[in-house]
Amino acid sequence: MKQLSIILLFNILLLGGLHSQKTRALISTEFGDMIIELHNDTPIHRDNFIKNASNGWYDGTLFHRVIPFFMAQGGDPNSINASANQGLGVDRCVQLKPEIHPHYIHKKGALAAARLPDNINPERLSSGCQFFIVQGYKHNEEQLKGSGKPLTAKQQAWYKARGGSPFLDGDYTIFGEVVEGLDVLDLIMAMPTHKDGGIKDRPIEDVPMTVKIL
Repeated sequence: MKQLSIILLFNILLLGGLHSQKTRALISTEFGDMIIELHNDTPIHRDNFIKNASNGWYDGTLFHRVIPFFMAQGGDPNSINASANQGLGVDRCVQLKPEIHPHYIHKKGALAAARLPDNINPERLSSGCQFFIVQGYKHNEEQLKGSGKPLTAKQQAWYKARGGSPFLDGDYTIFGEVVEGLDVLDLIMAMPTHKDGGIKDRPIEDVPMTVKIL
């Protein structure tokens, strides 16, 4: 009986450990690789990203909107083999219910779902394909107070030491983060971009990606 109890306890611990494991994805670019860890408490967005990546839907898509010290956006299926003067980012993907949690902030490396603005999307539904990775910048005490966001002491520390975009907090679904390869993000953010017209903020040389689930 004692041996059986030990075996049952081991199985429970094993199943619990498996359940708590986080899925990782590899975003590969010409600049190198970023490893993304997906959050388990955003299951709608996690599973949607896994499905898209597993089906190869992101392969060949571009980081089509790059704003230094803010974020890099990609995942638009229309960006695959897009012409040099083609405007991108108009979303025709399925929309997902928001999974916005206060314990996730837009620190550097945060992976969040793109979405349409509040005036036409008051429910804050997410794009089922487009996402962005935050770069942001380091904030001082005064800047954090000016953001108007209720940040914990640890969250403030992240923004002070690592940087990010706190003004976005509470408005977008964050469903993962870069755990390796932030230097790749910085290289993407350093790309020269178009400054006007329908291709504003698009890198002047394409930055395509492939995404694989690890």
